[in-house]
Amino acid sequence: MSDSRRRRVTLNDIAEAARVSRATVSLVLRDSPLVHADTRARVETHMRKLGYVYNRAAANLRRQTSSSVALVINDLSNPFFAEFAAGVDEALAAAGYVTLLGGTGESASRQQAVLGSLMEHQPAAIILSPAEGSDASRIAHAVGAHTPLLVFNRELEGAGWDFLGLDNRRGARLATEHLLKQGHRRIAFFGGHADSSSCRERRLGYGDALAAAGVTPEPQWLVECAPTRLEAAAQTGALFVRDPVPTAAVCYNDAVALGLMLGLARRGRRPGHDFALTGFDDIPESAMSVPPLTTLAADPRARGRQAAALVLARLKHAPGAHKRTIVPVQLVVRESSGGADTAAPPSARKRR
Repeated sequence: MSDSRRRRVTLNDIAEAARVSRATVSLVLRDSPLVHADTRARVETHMRKLGYVYNRAAANLRRQTSSSVALVINDLSNPFFAEFAAGVDEALAAAGYVTLLGGTGESASRQQAVLGSLMEHQPAAIILSPAEGSDASRIAHAVGAHTPLLVFNRELEGAGWDFLGLDNRRGARLATEHLLKQGHRRIAFFGGHADSSSCRERRLGYGDALAAAGVTPEPQWLVECAPTRLEAAAQTGALFVRDPVPTAAVCYNDAVALGLMLGLARRGRRPGHDFALTGFDDIPESAMSVPPLTTLAADPRARGRQAAALVLARLKHAPGAHKRTIVPVQLVVRESSGGADTAAPPSARKRR
């Protein structure tokens, strides 16, 4: 390959090819209205011919600004976070920002590597849904003191950043109260890890509702598993290891609930008939599952847009107290929570 093919194309190369000044090429890159449409078209044509790649990081450094925001997600395979990321990107694009996306796969060490790599691109701000086991001091070390950060979904002890979360405790209480009204007394809490702040809050809401109804949950009704469909399906048997077995479950999230449905079906049980369950999130698939899933609607795409709006507001008003925003959720009743028949023993259901 010749030297001319290996060398990075510069603004001077484009200016020479298009027979304009370097300043005109720079104006084209900044979408300036001062450039005539014909001139802009000629410059852009030569950019494509020469294979010019805009060095955004260098431009940001020169202007002391950044046109990107980093989004770091703990589980990209979860449809909730896919919707959330889409909402973030929509709002950032409308404001003229580019989204830099990173995934951690629930690994705190991977999270450090992702944050370190993204910081090399000098993002204007970061939106982070922390991996399980995250340490606020390590995150602060990776991000530095000058880049605004919004934590989403899981709170971090000792963190000095803005936070956006769901009303987990009240949401789980609403789901549990709904199952109690359906006639269930043996209700499990299924999925998630107890040391996660969101799972801990949802368990508290579940416990609040049972206590108010005078129900003491059996230890075996609290089943932990990774908040994924496959893990939930694999752990379904843990609900039925010893009596008294539950007749219903409040699931940590929709992915867990959908996995539990699969696990129940493999055991010959019909969700919504032989066993009632609820989810949390209201991902698009929840309304289309068989049976449709009763869940807590969190509108993840709207939460993504809200997260973007919060970091953009922080960029405009960097100083100031950190803001903690908790969003209410709404119970959406569908067929998976069944009726009171699922709370009755099999012999009674047959008689009915």
